[in-house]
Amino acid sequence: MEIKRLWLKRDPAAYEQWRRLLEAADLTADDQVDYTVGIYQQERLIATGSVYQNILKCIAIDTSYQNENLLTKIVQQLRERLVEAGFTHYFLYTKPSVRQLFQALGFSEIIMTEELAFMEQGGPDFTAYLHELAAMKRATTKNAGIVMNANPFTNGHLYLITEAAKQNETVYVFVVSENRSLFDTATRVRLVKEGVRHLNNVVVLPTREYIVSSATFPSYFLKDQAKEAVAKVQAVLDAKLFKERIAPALGITTRYVGEEPLSPVTNLYNQAMNSVFSAALKLVIVPRKQQQHEVISASRVRALMKERDYEAIHALVPETTLNEILKQIKK
Repeated sequence: MEIKRLWLKRDPAAYEQWRRLLEAADLTADDQVDYTVGIYQQERLIATGSVYQNILKCIAIDTSYQNENLLTKIVQQLRERLVEAGFTHYFLYTKPSVRQLFQALGFSEIIMTEELAFMEQGGPDFTAYLHELAAMKRATTKNAGIVMNANPFTNGHLYLITEAAKQNETVYVFVVSENRSLFDTATRVRLVKEGVRHLNNVVVLPTREYIVSSATFPSYFLKDQAKEAVAKVQAVLDAKLFKERIAPALGITTRYVGEEPLSPVTNLYNQAMNSVFSAALKLVIVPRKQQQHEVISASRVRALMKERDYEAIHALVPETTLNEILKQIKK
């Protein structure tokens, strides 16, 4: 047996073997991978595994070789790759039926849906995140949650938060921690905090890697390329994790979202939440705030930034956001 790297984009024959092996294991051939390895018996691919950022995925073993300890070899190879890249904390997608095999290799289950088991190893882990949230929890009973990327923070975001703040004792605003936006994470968090400073019942929190992240919902960051079936599976996982693990930690009973007429992936996410949430967690969809008969959106602001139309931007964002935009332009 020989283990070697697979260059899926360069080698059509290797890609076809990889795709067939995954399909035989009832797995989707997910092209969103950075690194893939395979174990060969002569010319036959009998085991494979991939990494995307710090996520292990697309792990499959040929049924004829499942007593050869190949899973351990694949996982070890992928771990070594992650360590070389500087990761000490990593995630795993697998089928629910085989999650015990990965638990035996040291992975801990975070959440499971009908189609996916989402697991992790290393730290800081999900337990550490729950402790972080607990430290920010307020002693109130009518609590709401809002998740936003805020790239950048607009009057539309402020309107959504304000509406929730009118109807709840505490509103927990989770700002996406993933650093894949025009405005970096620290700036987006600061702009949200500055924008809601006058609302004393709003608490701003990080999502880390557990809400709308490359781990839980990678399609969110690939909206133009996301396959609907894959995005739906990811959206359900993200929604279930929020409902069953995060909302109870803060006593959140309502989640607020803006109506989504612009992004199909975000609209799909809203639909997933609507199907996953239950009486224990209510979903409230708020009509988007408009300006001159057009919804206010961060994408609209970013487009106006390219046009350097600062007068139009001024009507769409709080003063603190406008000042940040002007500061960035001067750099």
